[in-house]
Amino acid sequence: MLVISYMAGNIVSVIVPVYKVENFIDRCASSLFEQTMCIGVEFIFVDDASPDGSIKILQQCLERYPNRVGQVKVLKHDENKGLPAARNTGLAAATGRYVLHCDSDDYVEHDMLQQLVLTAEQTGADVVWCDWFLTFGRNERHMRQPDYDTPIEALKGMLAGVMKFNVWNKLVRRSLYVDNDISFPAGYGMGEDMTMMLLFACANRVIYLPKAFYHYVRLNSGAFCNTYSERHLAELYHNVGDVVNKLFAMLGTGIVDKEVEYFKQEAKFPFLLSEIKGKYKLWQKWFPESNAYIASNKYITIRRKALQWLAWKRQYWLIELYYHFVHKLIYGVIFK
Repeated sequence: MLVISYMAGNIVSVIVPVYKVENFIDRCASSLFEQTMCIGVEFIFVDDASPDGSIKILQQCLERYPNRVGQVKVLKHDENKGLPAARNTGLAAATGRYVLHCDSDDYVEHDMLQQLVLTAEQTGADVVWCDWFLTFGRNERHMRQPDYDTPIEALKGMLAGVMKFNVWNKLVRRSLYVDNDISFPAGYGMGEDMTMMLLFACANRVIYLPKAFYHYVRLNSGAFCNTYSERHLAELYHNVGDVVNKLFAMLGTGIVDKEVEYFKQEAKFPFLLSEIKGKYKLWQKWFPESNAYIASNKYITIRRKALQWLAWKRQYWLIELYYHFVHKLIYGVIFK
């Protein structure tokens, strides 16, 4: 049996941004405080100037877990700064050997921390990722992730769209953030979790744990329409370009060049399945240089590739048929 060493202080820091989640924070916090990992963990909640009762509910929740009181930090922003800035505030206060991010409207399985940390300690991995649940009101789906032997192969999978770069199903060695000056893009919240790809780019070893621990809650099926505001679109475009530039600065050219073009395609793919006004014109406008790489992307499904190819050839009527009769049926009726 592997024994985790607790001599060097905290093993893992869990960072939880808090903003307008009074209906969810109790479930989230309870799932963290009930973790089977009892010592060597700190929970950092960042109050991003939440105007509701989220923090009061968090404090009431903590009263039910007196054994966790000394492990909890509640940090406060004087004004709302957005999700990336809240994550950065948590990172600056973190002392653990590893970092795990948890969104405050989601919740986790009781053994998530223990299993991820044990895997990291046993293998010497810089990053451990796992499966997750896409949780709706009455149903949920087990979202299985791919396995890769090296950080670069995992990075390619994320760029190409076959592996999710979600921030919350990945345990990361904190030194990757510190030693490589990696932080989240404060002020650019849309697509901020693309930052995870930068961590993979500088990792030495990564490991996949094929079990689902995290519940990503989607109670509003309409959220799949991705009705972004102009500000959200500008933030997303900025983050795509920023990550691409940083990856080339870190890795040089010739390593992930094709995958970067696939990444650009993935960034604008949601426009094809959304209610955004002028969505098809927007798809054509964004990263047109990447369209020539649609056919060569062997990472994604034939369905996804076909939708992108149809958009390139401006066969929008077929995409509309798919959206209304397949996509909305699945996410609006079956998984509601």
